[in-house]
Amino acid sequence: QRMLSFSRRQDLRPIAVNLPELVHGMADLLQRSIGPHVQIETKFPIGLPLVKADANQLELALVNLAVNARDALPEGGTITISTKGLSKVAADADLAAGDYVCLTVTDTGHGMDAATLAAATQPFFTTKGVGKGTGLGLSMVHGFAGQSGGQFVLSSTVGVGTTAEIWLPVATALPMADEASAASPQETQPTPVRPLTILAVDDDAIVLMGTVAMLEDLGHRVVEATSGKKALETLRQTTVDLVITDHAMPMMTGLQLIAAIRQDYPDLPVLLATGYVELPAGADQSLPRLSKPFSLDELTDAINAVLSVSRADNVTFLRQRMRQATRAPTSPGVGPSPDHAGG
Repeated sequence: QRMLSFSRRQDLRPIAVNLPELVHGMADLLQRSIGPHVQIETKFPIGLPLVKADANQLELALVNLAVNARDALPEGGTITISTKGLSKVAADADLAAGDYVCLTVTDTGHGMDAATLAAATQPFFTTKGVGKGTGLGLSMVHGFAGQSGGQFVLSSTVGVGTTAEIWLPVATALPMADEASAASPQETQPTPVRPLTILAVDDDAIVLMGTVAMLEDLGHRVVEATSGKKALETLRQTTVDLVITDHAMPMMTGLQLIAAIRQDYPDLPVLLATGYVELPAGADQSLPRLSKPFSLDELTDAINAVLSVSRADNVTFLRQRMRQATRAPTSPGVGPSPDHAGG
């Protein structure tokens, strides 16, 4: 996930964020993360505008910066988190012209020399001992800021300390966190009444094993396939209610598999599980997606959402499937099974 963030290809969900509220809301988490020997001070001006950002990823970025600042203060000290509004008049290669808010994390630690500072945001670079860091924290913050339409600026002086700045664009016409939650009423995400038969497709055996375990924990019956070709062969022999497929697979990608499924089984619900935020040009951008890595709750929500969106189509397809079953009970088919009709 951090590598996707560094490469600016993670799936962000930007909303209008109140930075002082976000920082104050995670004060206990930050203090526990850095320990009792380092104190946190905050400085926020009155009337600060909201920013456009993914709140969860911004919190993760702030924790990364706080932990790095703590590591620069082995004997204790103070970390200062502050904000200020800025206006950029002229665009350049790093930042477009516009209004921004700068979130700053400053420490009075040992600082970095020029060579260390130049490499600090590169993935896997770390000055920490073995087992004490991945070298991905600052690179993740750098990628997150850039993908959010802002930038990450790091400055440091040996013996003086380090200042990390996340520039974020001022929000316009975006819902706040509470409004974003209210925009997804529970009626649009019904919980399946009965277990589903789900075809899970992934060329990575370990990832596939994890997905299958999650689905089985949710009470579903799972059929596995390790390639697009095997998935299509399975569909000709097995009745399923939903297909969940990885995208980056050899020989046949997830998008190619979905195109083949839609050609032969146009009403069968499909869900694309991928860690990439961007789909290739010409792909259906409205395709239901599940961002990797995903939790059990996120998997549940994605399944419920894709079934809810296709419910009307599923009803039509279900009737067709039941008529086929009545005419030829022994013939294999694909789609929502008659046993799932009540769901």
